[in-house]
Amino acid sequence: MTSITPINYYQQQLFRIREHHFPLEHQVAQVVSAKQFIEQHASSDINLDSIAGNAFFSKYHFIRIFKRCYGRTPYQYLIEVRLQKAKQLLQSGLSVSDTCVSVGFTSPTSFASLFKKITGLTPGAYSKKSNFR
Repeated sequence: MTSITPINYYQQQLFRIREHHFPLEHQVAQVVSAKQFIEQHASSDINLDSIAGNAFFSKYHFIRIFKRCYGRTPYQYLIEVRLQKAKQLLQSGLSVSDTCVSVGFTSPTSFASLFKKITGLTPGAYSKKSNFR
């Protein structure tokens, strides 16, 4: 009768959990590459198909792996990157409409409502507050 030592059993269970719940190393590398693609092209007209295609994944598989790695969807990350850039541009004194276009939004209304939802301030109020400091 062979017995499994507790350490070997727990190591096996950890490996099983890791294989089941975490992406493979090459998939992680592809997701990191896709994240960099988002950062480099955030102000362009990119969408889930182009981002997933750049990472060589189907879009649904890509969403699952990206979320598993970063805790948010690729779209949520894209919005986060765009809004961070928008904050910088507004602080530098760029107008709200120019900022909207510069960071990749097509509608000033949707940009303003999303900006307010995330930051708690309208882009104009954020700009005034930043310039006041």
